Amino acid sequence: MADLRPAILGGTPLATSPIRLVRPVLPEFATLAPEVEQTLISGMVTKGQHLAAFEQAVADHLGVAHAIAVSSCTTGLALTYRALGLNGPVIVPSFTFMATVSALIWAGATPRFVDIDPATTNIDVKAVRAALTPEVQAIVAVHNFGNPAAIAELEALANEAGIPLIFDAAHGFGAQYNGQPVGGFGTAECFSLSPTKLLIAGEGGIVATNNDELAHKIRTGREYGNDGKYGSDWAGLNARMAEYNAILGRHSLDQLEQAARQRSQYAALYWAALFATPGIGFQAVRPSDRCAYKDYSITIDETYFGLSRDMLRQALAAEGIETRAYYDPPVHRHAAYAQFAPVEGSLPKTNWLVKASLSLPMHSEMEFDTIETVCNAIKLICAYGEEIAASQ
Repeated sequence: MADLRPAILGGTPLATSPIRLVRPVLPEFATLAPEVEQTLISGMVTKGQHLAAFEQAVADHLGVAHAIAVSSCTTGLALTYRALGLNGPVIVPSFTFMATVSALIWAGATPRFVDIDPATTNIDVKAVRAALTPEVQAIVAVHNFGNPAAIAELEALANEAGIPLIFDAAHGFGAQYNGQPVGGFGTAECFSLSPTKLLIAGEGGIVATNNDELAHKIRTGREYGNDGKYGSDWAGLNARMAEYNAILGRHSLDQLEQAARQRSQYAALYWAALFATPGIGFQAVRPSDRCAYKDYSITIDETYFGLSRDMLRQALAAEGIETRAYYDPPVHRHAAYAQFAPVEGSLPKTNWLVKASLSLPMHSEMEFDTIETVCNAIKLICAYGEEIAASQ
């Protein structure tokens, strides 16, 4: 690479065609067509046999009593929070997608933001313990980028406090905790099925739980709270999943294990190519766990890498490589949640990570050459870091 120059300095981009951050892998239409045709002929486009089959298949995969399909992970979270009667402080990380917190507000609860472990990117158990006071009503944790949270430790804290533990498992399909699929832990786990995930239904979500009472409330809640007699047991939503989404989701489930295994292989290739590059850090995954790698995220230490995360992003964009900076700004800095923000400086690890984290291209089907191109671009940019920094 000695005769090359980064594209941001006038060199030829390494990517001959744009390398996208995500690209959904979907079943062939021919495999879906008979069920889609049957749905059209029957006229049963919602609340039909395919939804029931999809829910059962997911429940079997996760090893849970109930897998309730909903219109999105966000509505699943909102229904779960509301069904549990949360209307006061709830411990939650700020390094997460905004829906984790917006659903709390819609349900009538209030977020109590705590810091994260920058190595795992998940909620810090010590921070949770420190934030637990008698008025706290629940703990919400996230399996960030598909990396299982510290489940046993969080369950112990929740059990000791006598409060629910909910996992935002939006990134969770394909992840394993101690060899078991995430989904059956805590009080409930809420998954996303949007096109950036490993299991795709187009749009949609799953609420997984072993709590019979909670499952009943969510099933009625996705139907406005309908008691079956055109009345309402409680104030729910229209959060139904259409038959078409259920068909796509069930066939996508067949591809899930292969997708998870392939992403683990791609993650290993990224690590092998980049671990010796100064200033690059990697998400820590427990040896007994499997990260789903919904995203492959590294951290950039400007002091050693020579460039900030944002300058690296700009240089990679010039090479034709798309990246993303999750979650900058963190939720506690969003205008909608400013009233709940903790004292400035009280989330130092979160504030550091949002400026250091960078997600690289990760798909369920990638060419090894694509990963090599991304890694070569990062190393080339690092080698020219001083010159790039001076040009800005």
